[in-house]
Amino acid sequence: MAGVRVVIVGGGIGGLAAAVALRAKGIEAEVYEQAHRLGEVGAGFMLAPNSLRVLERLGLYDKVTESGASFTGFAVCDADGTEVSSLSLGGGDGYTLFGMHRADMVNLLVSCLPGDALHLNHRCVAFTQENDRAVVTFESGEKAEGDVVVGADGIHSVLQQYVVEPRGPVFSGLAAYRGVLLAERVPDWPEGAVRFWNDGTKTLLVYPVRGGELLNFVAFTVADEQMRESWSAPGDPRKLAAAFGDGWDSLARKVISQVDATFRWGVYDRESLRQWSQGRLALLGDAAHSMLPYMGQGANQAIEDGMGLATLLEGVSTADVPHVLVRYQTLRRDRAARFQQGSRFNVELMAAGKAPILGMPWMYDYDVEAEARTLR
Repeated sequence: MAGVRVVIVGGGIGGLAAAVALRAKGIEAEVYEQAHRLGEVGAGFMLAPNSLRVLERLGLYDKVTESGASFTGFAVCDADGTEVSSLSLGGGDGYTLFGMHRADMVNLLVSCLPGDALHLNHRCVAFTQENDRAVVTFESGEKAEGDVVVGADGIHSVLQQYVVEPRGPVFSGLAAYRGVLLAERVPDWPEGAVRFWNDGTKTLLVYPVRGGELLNFVAFTVADEQMRESWSAPGDPRKLAAAFGDGWDSLARKVISQVDATFRWGVYDRESLRQWSQGRLALLGDAAHSMLPYMGQGANQAIEDGMGLATLLEGVSTADVPHVLVRYQTLRRDRAARFQQGSRFNVELMAAGKAPILGMPWMYDYDVEAEARTLR
């Protein structure tokens, strides 16, 4: 490989997808992750058409269909099961969406990288740059040098402070119970179905992942204490069941009744950043645009970031890197901010008992690679 060398800090979906996209464009990229190993981290998420378009161009669509679960329909319901809106999915004029377990997506992306491109147990503690290079320092004292450093290190980003003045996370007032369970424990779950229930104070979202073998659930309730951002602790299934009791749809209660293990998260986001890059450093994913999970676009926007950055960096000289990263900011900032704001607006809609915004053409029909080529 020739051209610029990219150091990516953070081995989540955003950082790994960026590495795969960069290498597909002939750009050397290595990933440095603080965890000792990559395992069954997190639960499920939705792959939407805007990111599936990216993955298809990276040659990963078939693997997604093998390890994900294709959705057949998305129904938004009142707590009692009355349908208030729906989204046609799959085949014909419907959009294609998949449910993926995060660990499956991570494994899929890692499988696309050579073994020496992923470095575990590397916690970033500092960053410096000069005119012609950027250097990341890790807790061990080891350093990594590149023409570009990408901060894909999440909502707790260490590298964000080198781009903008640090600002605290914004607490939504909500807590999320998340987890997965064997689909066979809810045998009457409709194949490929996505269901979202809302009573104005609590919501429940359920959909299949891992080829339909598992059901992913996320239940949002009013937090009884202000949890530290992204902090998780074991949740109490009994309290979860009590929150979704009498008056809730029988199918929703069947899912909840089968939950015997769950984690509970405080739900946070951050204000939109005015700046995404500084010299040879650029932010990506949650480090750049942490958002509430109410449009299902957090990981999808991170995947868009990676392809946009890779397309802009393809074939450029090392001297041009700072200018290219400004163009990357121009490409991505306003679109990501629209999802951040839209996710907050969906919270207001749901609190009013209304259906959230989902499945809009501006969300799903966007082609980040084409937009980046136009910007070049």
